Amino acid sequence: MMIGYLRADGRKGIRNVVAVAYLVECAHHVSRAIVTKADDMDVHLIGFPGCYPNAYAQKVMEAIGTHPNIGAVLLVSLGCESFNRERLRQVIEAGGRPVETLVIQENGGTAATIQKGLEAVRRLKSVAAETPTVPMAVSDLVIATICGGSDGTSGITANPAVGRAFDRLGAEGAACIFEETGELVGCEAIMADRALTPELGAELEASVHKAERYYTVMGFGSFAPGNAEGGLTTQEEKSMGAYSKSGSAPIVGILKPGDQPVSGGLYLLDVVPDGEPRFGFPNIADNAEIVELIACGAHVTLFTTGRGSVVGSAISPVIKICANPQTYRNLSGDMDIDAGRILEGRGTLDEVGSEIYDRVLRVAAGERTVSEALGHQEFVLTYKAFDPIGPACLPMRARA
Repeated sequence: MMIGYLRADGRKGIRNVVAVAYLVECAHHVSRAIVTKADDMDVHLIGFPGCYPNAYAQKVMEAIGTHPNIGAVLLVSLGCESFNRERLRQVIEAGGRPVETLVIQENGGTAATIQKGLEAVRRLKSVAAETPTVPMAVSDLVIATICGGSDGTSGITANPAVGRAFDRLGAEGAACIFEETGELVGCEAIMADRALTPELGAELEASVHKAERYYTVMGFGSFAPGNAEGGLTTQEEKSMGAYSKSGSAPIVGILKPGDQPVSGGLYLLDVVPDGEPRFGFPNIADNAEIVELIACGAHVTLFTTGRGSVVGSAISPVIKICANPQTYRNLSGDMDIDAGRILEGRGTLDEVGSEIYDRVLRVAAGERTVSEALGHQEFVLTYKAFDPIGPACLPMRARA
């Protein structure tokens, strides 16, 4: 049975994390020391390194500070950065979470702030522990998916197995989010055919065309040398494999980082910045995309990999699904599910899809993922810019 932490906005969390958030790189060391010394699986480090303000980063931090898996937040500021810490504090507080702020320049420097931070974490954890708990249903969940370190096995084992799980979760009312518009080049027309409305279909195609233009201007794409070494031959081949994670259900909407799904169903997350390309590679690592998925409310992320990856994340558990049987044998201590067994006749897509579905429910009920147990708390947030989504991107019932 799933029991969730009831938040003030009515959402339910599957974890009750105390986040220690640095608001500039100059506060990173102090914040990391607080988390390290706290030595608690449910105290996580997050943050934004930039000294100059960015609306995207502010929106993401506000969304994560009020994420259903967050029980309390400690903000750590150097004191002279441009991040709007007071607005962030107010948003978190309005979301019903206890929040405290430490300013290093006003609290005696590194050692003194670390000590005060540890005391603050103890207070915040104590208050968060009083959060009421209530039963949860599948329809309360937001589930995300991403692939990283893809190879020639990804598109025929792990990715379509996640698609099977997505179809089942979505049919039971969960919000399911897939992304990587830069890795969906060539799939835009078949994606548009799955849209609930022609207007949404046009937006889906436009999001992929934007990604294609962005990568063309920057002079590179999302097809990495490691993908080729793993047996993939073209961007389109990689795209079809990535696309299979979305399953077969109708697509109900498009999100941008920090937007929240307004109902159950299948959503595409557009991660490529709007406007003229000016921020470099859209996401410098898989964890930057995981952060954006979490900012959209994802309780759990399904991470498929063929070549292998050992990352997890702060805030929301990551379930690692290995596509390649040899990779699984090499990295079994970092993987949750062996989807590569499909290639060896030890399972079917439907059986692995059911295993993924069951694992999601167990993790939502409190079972730790492998990356959680290993202490992985990766978090990457940089600069971007996005325009607001239009009404065509929303599910039809949300427009009324």
